[in-house]
Amino acid sequence: MSAASPHRPHIVVVNRWRERYADYARYVDHTTHAVTYVTTEVGTASVPSTAAEIVTIEATDDLDAVRAAIRDLAGRHGRPAHIVALKEDDLLVGAQLRVEWDCPGPRPADLRPFRDKHTMTQTITKAGLPVPPSALIEHPRQVEEFAAVHGWPVVVKPLLGSSSAGVIRLDGPRDLTAPAFDEPLLAQAFNPHPIHHVDGVFTGTELSVVRSSHYLNTCMGFREGTVLGSVEDSDQKLSAIIAEASRQVMRALTDRPTVFHLELFVDQSSSTCTFLEVGARTGGAEIPFIWRELHGYDLMENGFRIQLGLPPHEPPAHQREEYGGWLLVPAPAQRPCRITEVTSMTGRHNGPYREEILPIGEVLPQADSYYEHVGGRFRFRGQSSAEVEMAIRATAADFRVAARPLQHAELPGS
Repeated sequence: MSAASPHRPHIVVVNRWRERYADYARYVDHTTHAVTYVTTEVGTASVPSTAAEIVTIEATDDLDAVRAAIRDLAGRHGRPAHIVALKEDDLLVGAQLRVEWDCPGPRPADLRPFRDKHTMTQTITKAGLPVPPSALIEHPRQVEEFAAVHGWPVVVKPLLGSSSAGVIRLDGPRDLTAPAFDEPLLAQAFNPHPIHHVDGVFTGTELSVVRSSHYLNTCMGFREGTVLGSVEDSDQKLSAIIAEASRQVMRALTDRPTVFHLELFVDQSSSTCTFLEVGARTGGAEIPFIWRELHGYDLMENGFRIQLGLPPHEPPAHQREEYGGWLLVPAPAQRPCRITEVTSMTGRHNGPYREEILPIGEVLPQADSYYEHVGGRFRFRGQSSAEVEMAIRATAADFRVAARPLQHAELPGS
């Protein structure tokens, strides 16, 4: 680690990723700045060796724990000039601490419409944009009343959830025992149309860069054990319709520069885009890598810049006409687990150009970064959506991975 210096501006980064979703060492000079990290134990693997100091805590969405860690770091490295937290679950923690330390960057009020799903849907409804009917609920009876008006199925979700954690589809009254109802939830009418995700940068008025993709299966299904894939849209007419809908959504929610990950229901028969939800952050899974490797634009870097109070970069003037896609295979056993079998898929006809798999004997940890710690992660490229989708489906059919669940005494360091 680098020695602390009171003459270097102090930047605190809150991190929980083991993988280098964010290339922190490239985003800021760690020799001219004292860059310290508040991270989980698993996340230490992605912290640059030039970090001024690393403090590990149990959970980076624990405001009190992060607050205490930053207070201690400030005593050794000086008052923080900037505080950065890029993971969705950590956004409000970072925003609150920027207020407390008077650092530039987004405040809780700026991010609340992107985190609280009730506030989010109410804002979109008031803007007159298409959105499924929804209601705040606290009791099973309210779900039945909602379904009496809007019909079954009903989708119930936590207000501040991420990665589809806690999202449940209720097909009728018999399913009302599934949600715990120990906190307010959002009930939403089911929409049967395919879900597209849209990623890019909003300047405060326009989209400076944007790409849409369609899911293969669903995020909720991935929680239940099915593979999850995504393919960038090569249909230019469809992409233009989705981009315009995305611009309207972002204008309704903010007038500030924002990196975003948006999900829409798309009915191609009527060219209608219906809002699902949006985050003020880079999309998860393999999206940051696809953008860097195929499109020459780092969404994470621009999220980092915005949290420093800097404007996002302009996109490259010329981009290759190439389309990306990704595939996630669920963990093969309850985590933590030790990999006992795995099949490499690179180097095959119609295979991925990159894969992230654990070798036999390695441990898949029980960690909060849900789409990172999975059975296999794969990235694809091609000249059309159809070409990419074919490769994804072939890999999903042929990939094999197995693991053995571990007891606490078997974990490394126990």
